[in-house]
Order: sequence, then C-alpha cells, then structure tokens
Amino acid sequence: MPSTYTRVSIHFATVICFLLIVFVIINKGAPLLSFVTTEQIQSFKTIFISIILEAIPFVLLGVLLSALLQSFVSEQTIRRWIPSNPFLAIIFACLLGILFPVCECGMIPVVRRLILKGMPVYVAVVFILTGPIINPIVFSATYLAFRNHPAMAYSRMGLAFAAAAVIGMLIYKFLKNNPLRNSRGHLSEHASGEGHQHQSNKLTTLFVHASDEFFEMGKFLVFGSLLTAVIQIFMHRDSLVAVGQGPISSHLFMMGFAYILSVCSTSDAFVASSFQSTFTSSSLLTFLVIGPMLDFKSTLMLLSVFKARFVLVLSMLIAITVLAGSLLWEVLS
Repeated sequence: MPSTYTRVSIHFATVICFLLIVFVIINKGAPLLSFVTTEQIQSFKTIFISIILEAIPFVLLGVLLSALLQSFVSEQTIRRWIPSNPFLAIIFACLLGILFPVCECGMIPVVRRLILKGMPVYVAVVFILTGPIINPIVFSATYLAFRNHPAMAYSRMGLAFAAAAVIGMLIYKFLKNNPLRNSRGHLSEHASGEGHQHQSNKLTTLFVHASDEFFEMGKFLVFGSLLTAVIQIFMHRDSLVAVGQGPISSHLFMMGFAYILSVCSTSDAFVASSFQSTFTSSSLLTFLVIGPMLDFKSTLMLLSVFKARFVLVLSMLIAITVLAGSLLWEVLS
C-alpha cells in the first residue's frame, strides 16, 4: 500500500484543491488566482462541476460492487473457475471483470490474495489490467461520456482485451522467477490474519470498505477534475491543439496525463471526453486504456506486492503495447 508520506501528500493536495475550489465558487480571487478573469472562473466552474456530477454516480456504483465482491465472494470460488489451458486462462482473466467489476483501487489487494491461493501470476496480471476496464460499469460510463462517439466505448474494451492478452502471453512465456516481493509463507500468514479479522462481521466490512474506497477515489476524482479544468482554461488553445493533434505527442501527453491524474476507471471517460475538440480520438483511447492499467497510485501498490524489476518490465510492456495498439487503431479506423 502507499507509504505514509504518499498518503499525507495526497491529503495535502486534496486540501489545496478544496480551498481553490471554494475561492472559485465564491468568486473571490485567492492570491494565486488574482490573474484569473471572471470569464475564466465561470468556464472553470462549468467544466469542473460537470465532470464531477457526471462521474459521481458511476463511482458510487463501482465502490458498492467492489465492496460486495470483497465481502461476499471468496478467492477460492474464482480460483476454481480458472481453466488449466494457458490461452483459455488468459481469455478467462480478460473477461473476469464482467462478472466481478472491481476498480483498480481495490484490484491489487484482491489479486494478491488470489495469487497466494494458487492463481498463476500471468493470469493475475491480466486480471489486474482488464478488470478495471472490461466491466459493465466502465462500459456504461464510457458510452455515456462519449455519447456522440459511442464507438469509443467498444474500442476501449477491445484494445484493453488485446493489450492484456498480449502481455499475459509474454509473461507466461518468459517469466521464470517468482515476482512476489515477500515470501509466499509470510504473505499467506498476513492474508490469513486479514481473513480472520473480516469474518467477524461481513456487513460492517461491506460499509467500511465502500466508504473508505469512495473517499479514496473521490480525492483522485476531485484532483483530476480540477487539473483537467485548469488545463482546458489556462493552456493556450493553439498550444493544446498543437500537442493534441500531433501523431505521437498527443499520445505521450495523454499517457503522462493519465499516469499523474490516477483517476478511477469509472470516471476517467468524463475527463477524456472534455478533450474531444482538441485531441485525436486515438490519443483519447490511449488515455482511457493506459490509465486504469498504469498510474501513479497503482504503481505504488504494485511495488508493495511485486519486485521492482517486475513492475518496471510490466510498466514498459503496458506503455509499448497500448501505444502500438492505439496507433494501429488509428490506421484501421
């Protein structure tokens, strides 16, 4: 899990965002906002509030289903369903999110327990990559956000499926050593201890997990929406179009943007849709696929479970595969 320093930094950034929002809403310029015009403030409020209001219902639905899975579905049940054939196992892992939609915020702890109970690493990695994308909640949110371009929702599902399947096959073929950071026995004892603690009251666990995850994701949603609105308002449109229409620069910008924002997959489509007039469709697709697979907060969580070398290789595979897939999609579409 993220370190104490990281958690404090996130809380501090959230407070700063909140104060800036208050200053903007009451139309009183803070010292750092004295250069902002009234028209810019109104545009900022429109963009920021619209993203928040459209995303909140999907965030609520996502955390509720994630909490239900956490509390009432055992890892053994999922493990029994995994086919023994590697190819079929990867296909199964790609589609598992349809049955068990879990946001990337809660994906890695769940998958860690699955690995400890015998799930192959390559299957677990594929589930980590596709679970937050290939599920009904994210599809619905993407379809609504891009209602004027519904093909984006299908393209997002397709590229996520293809990229994760390729990465899964590469890991199955070339991974020879155990990538887990700690010993299996130590982690098993820890997981067992967690299990005994949560068995006492599943209903309480359900509400605690849902509320914790909602506020955790809510911070990233607020920060992401704020940063998106700031970029839209204060970055010169000509400069934004120059970056957004570049054949490679648009993809690189969106990859970095997705990594820094760390917005939940149930709400990132609303952030991406606000850039439709300035960025190419393929670069927005890159944003929508790479964000749930690889961002700042998920990198920290991956490092808490896997060895640093494995996380580095996995990150490179994700970046290269998604970028190549988006460029290919642009050529074929």
